[in-house]
Amino acid sequence: MRTETEHTVYLKDYAPSPYRIVAVDLDFRIGAETTRVTAQLTVEPREDTEPGTPLVLDGDELSLGSIAIDGAPLILSAYAADANGLTVFEPPLRRFVLETEVTLRPEGNTRLMGLYRSSGTWCTQCEPEGFRRITYYLDRPDNLAVFKVRMTAPLDLAPVLLANGNLIDKGDAGDGQHYAVWEDPFPKPAYLFALVAGDLGSITDSFTTASGRKVDLAIYCSHGKENQCLWAMDSLKRSMAWDERRFGREYDLDIFNIVAVSDFNFGAMENKGLNIFNDRLVFAEPETATDANYDGIERVIAHEYFHNWTGNRITCRDWFQLCLKEGLTVYRDQEFTSDERSRAVKRISDVVTLRSAQFPEDGGPLAHPPRPDQYREINNFYTTTVYEKGAEIVRMLATLLGEAGFRKGMDLYFERHDGEATTIEAFLAVFAEANGIDLEQFKTWYLQAGTPRLTVAEQYDADKQTYTLRLRQETPPTPGQPDKAPLVLPIKFGLIGPNGSPMAWSGVSGAEVRDDLIVLKDASAEVTFTGIPSRPVPSLLRGFSAPVILQTEASQQDQLFLARHDSDPFNRWQALQDVGMALALDAISGAPLNDGALTALSQAMSDTLASDSLDNAFKALALSLPDEQLIGRTIGKDIDPDKIHAVRERLLQAVFEPLADQMLGTYNALASSAPYAPDPASTGRRALRNRMLSLLVASDAAGASLLALKQYEGASNMTDRLAALSAASNAGTPDAAGMLANFRTRFGADPLVLDKWLTVTAAAPREGVIEDMKAILADPSFPKTNPNRLRSLVGTFAMGNPTQFARADGAGFRFVTDFVSDVDKVNPQVAARVLTGFRIWPMLESGRREAANAALLALRDKGSLSRNTADILTRMLAS
Repeated sequence: MRTETEHTVYLKDYAPSPYRIVAVDLDFRIGAETTRVTAQLTVEPREDTEPGTPLVLDGDELSLGSIAIDGAPLILSAYAADANGLTVFEPPLRRFVLETEVTLRPEGNTRLMGLYRSSGTWCTQCEPEGFRRITYYLDRPDNLAVFKVRMTAPLDLAPVLLANGNLIDKGDAGDGQHYAVWEDPFPKPAYLFALVAGDLGSITDSFTTASGRKVDLAIYCSHGKENQCLWAMDSLKRSMAWDERRFGREYDLDIFNIVAVSDFNFGAMENKGLNIFNDRLVFAEPETATDANYDGIERVIAHEYFHNWTGNRITCRDWFQLCLKEGLTVYRDQEFTSDERSRAVKRISDVVTLRSAQFPEDGGPLAHPPRPDQYREINNFYTTTVYEKGAEIVRMLATLLGEAGFRKGMDLYFERHDGEATTIEAFLAVFAEANGIDLEQFKTWYLQAGTPRLTVAEQYDADKQTYTLRLRQETPPTPGQPDKAPLVLPIKFGLIGPNGSPMAWSGVSGAEVRDDLIVLKDASAEVTFTGIPSRPVPSLLRGFSAPVILQTEASQQDQLFLARHDSDPFNRWQALQDVGMALALDAISGAPLNDGALTALSQAMSDTLASDSLDNAFKALALSLPDEQLIGRTIGKDIDPDKIHAVRERLLQAVFEPLADQMLGTYNALASSAPYAPDPASTGRRALRNRMLSLLVASDAAGASLLALKQYEGASNMTDRLAALSAASNAGTPDAAGMLANFRTRFGADPLVLDKWLTVTAAAPREGVIEDMKAILADPSFPKTNPNRLRSLVGTFAMGNPTQFARADGAGFRFVTDFVSDVDKVNPQVAARVLTGFRIWPMLESGRREAANAALLALRDKGSLSRNTADILTRMLAS
């Protein structure tokens, strides 16, 4: 599948391998310095394989020690081997066993792909192409095999030996060694292989499935962290129960293990029966973890567990189908959280993430379809487009089919494709068949990059009592796709009468309308409602039913009307955001702030805060203005981050300073001495109280900075402490520097809490932050190979500090490219991911564009970049 031209892989070149590996028997002999891997691969030719067709296996930095077929060593002329692959020229045209041996050095594997050692623990990461760093193999997702693994290791260094599947044997191997044998009865691709060996603590539990089977559960971690794994275990058990209720999916093995490691490029990995997690997504206790940490653990534990069926039992035919498993599983974890907590708050939070991360990707040099047709480096396609936009596509499918229709399609998908490596086309085909509909046009969502713009105009005819909506969709050109086809847009809607109640209609004509859903399939369409006694206010795109940018003719009066009366909570939140955005855009364009408009928005915020019908978590989200990045993306070109920052600061003061007394009263009323709990009511209370503190500090209310200091010093949990620290740091209060220093001294010994300090430091929109980060990186004690530390510091800066990253003098750009150049030599995945922060550069004003371009060109001219980073850089410069 790989061509020699620029290492580009094309979907059109996909073909099955002439051979398939059906069984894998691995023997790992783990030592302090080296690990010897013996692999016995049971290989079969396909029926149409021609005699003499070579067997070509993947490798990456491997050195072959020995090779044999059916026990007979091969002569040198029978094969060719190097670090990047193994070719057997004329293998038998029958089933045979290929045996190879290689020696690995996990301690020096700083790429954290394949087998490596993290803080004394041996572990693996094989998705997408890491297994080839362990042994020579058909390292492609369409080769499914059963795995049996034997591990032998020193008992004192690795008393815990884990792999996929069920434990079938263990014992003493002599000379201070012991062994364990694991067998996974379910065929899987090599990217789902996992191994862990080390001296680990654990907590255990069990789960009884709906059919009455007992499953043993365990979470392994560094000693002393066991109590911090309790929330993760609770989340796992709730996830298992939910998947049975919602999708009828039982777990299928006798054992489910999770291991927390400190050095990990990803958040977590869904290896069959042995999930390996970045420890930041397992450890939680009130003193060191925030509500956001608890939420993230719950979400990712669920996500990786749900992969057991949507990713493991049914996997991807090739990596172009990545969103087949990831988009679907993100949708499933979003639904889990919505059912466990607040559906409205979850939906708003997911859309905020989509707009802050995926929309910029879709509108910049890194735009690509959810199902791309080519790639140079697959690691660079683990993107928000594949994950979050992929989830939105599944959500639209569920909206179009309804709950019952969607479940019918999922049931048929599991029935038909269990045990297969399949495609997006096959996924859509089962929904079409189960519901008797044509989804050919809907498939365009997977094939087309870019964020559609939906424009809606309205007209009310009082004489005829008709109300018409004119809808038009357009998707801007993206790299490699200048022309766009119309998409299927499910637009949930409602019409609201002057009294704030839903308005009914006697008839409707034009585009397809089903109850509360308009289905737009053409570039433009009209919908006319009859029997409308007065002009309604339309509530469009309820629940954000399609991932589009909506442009309407709604006035500020209409938006504030929706904020008070819309029954859809998402659109109530969106209305306030739209009013704030309009004020910001006017001010940035040079218009004076409209006192009347500001007063109206301020009053609407006050009414929202005072409402008894809205929960605290929703209020915390509603009482906010659009962030600086979103304002910049809405402007779209010639962006000046300093001007945006200044305007937003003025708006915060103008809107929220009049509410200072009300916000302070709310803040005081929400104080609680109850023990910390991560339940929805408690997290909602903390969210609103900390929003009040943040707004009081940001709007420079009297005494607010002292209030932040008092909360920081007296906080009984990390949520409240970090909220106070962030508010002070972002606003640059007189106490901010002292608070940051205190936090570093008090919590710096805990790596995951250190990450919080790094994030707050890097996000501060102040002069001197670059110099502070350089000093941190220069500190000999700073762990320069740990992805969490590096992402928390420089990743936060590049993605979340536009005024300093995009400084007019180019210092922020140069700092990041210098960092990327250095880290790329150690961990290309971290370097490439940080470099994506440059995706905003084509939208900046000319001086900043020139500075960003110069920094990128200087990085290119240094040469010797990894394929990961070179791919991102090439796409950036192509814009």
